[in-house]
Amino acid sequence: MKWIETKIITTPMAVDAISEILFQLGAKGISVIDPNDMENFKEEFPFWDYIDERAEISKKDEAIISVYFPKKEVNYEEKIAKLKNRMEELPSFGLEIGRAEISSSEMEQEDWEEGWKQYFKTFHATEKMVIHPIWEEYVAKDGEVVIDMDPGMAFGTGEHETTAMCIQLLEETLREKDDVLDIGCGSGILSIAGKKLGAAKVEAIDLDPVAVRVAKENIAYNRLSDEIIVKEGNLTEKVSGTYDIVVANIMADVILILLDTVSDYMKKDGIFIASGIINEKMEEILRAMEQRGFSVVKTLRKGEWNALVAKRGE
Repeated sequence: MKWIETKIITTPMAVDAISEILFQLGAKGISVIDPNDMENFKEEFPFWDYIDERAEISKKDEAIISVYFPKKEVNYEEKIAKLKNRMEELPSFGLEIGRAEISSSEMEQEDWEEGWKQYFKTFHATEKMVIHPIWEEYVAKDGEVVIDMDPGMAFGTGEHETTAMCIQLLEETLREKDDVLDIGCGSGILSIAGKKLGAAKVEAIDLDPVAVRVAKENIAYNRLSDEIIVKEGNLTEKVSGTYDIVVANIMADVILILLDTVSDYMKKDGIFIASGIINEKMEEILRAMEQRGFSVVKTLRKGEWNALVAKRGE
């Protein structure tokens, strides 16, 4: 099916009103790039390592609305004419519309939710650990540990360097019957890996409710729903008890925050596996580890990403 994508350049203050007009005209989907939203995000989450520069390309006093109409609608030109007329009325209500520039282009509909699956194939995260999409057939070979996955909208297929390094370090570090805490669990892949490698108690936590839902689904695919606890929460706020291994595949600046409290949830000889550290932040992380009494026993680097294994201080 073909669609007409229409972009409207206006002011942030007019976004809500124009969006309402568009829905009244039959728009099937609207997205907005508002520089004010980005500024608010950066103030609320100053530790965010990366912000897509494409989301900041518009001028600070402009917002871009993208709207989609089915091409088969014969009255598209009429809709745009009505949109222009309605927008011209907005200044009388105290809403500046800026340059109110409107442009259109055709696009093919794609099933974004399902289309990506053609690129996610069964693969070895390590020689032993196999990541298997649930929609593919796979027969495990002797000695392989297979994790069945449908990551959906949550981070963590195992293909990204940060996740792959965590899986490798878990495989090298985890002893049978260890208790494992997975902070920022995403798709649940590290929790599942930990359990399949022989962990006793496994608890996972993530701030994102979508990640919590997806993690629970993946845990169910691996028939581990009764053996892994998943909670929605920020870092360690809902965690109780202590663990042999704490793994956190998150951002460097969040790891810095976590270092203030993570040892409270580690057993005396506990191990902290941290990943998601960009090259530029590695030295800062290592210094912070040392200052808080951690002993770094191993580091890994893949491309621009780093992971490490640290022992808790006395």
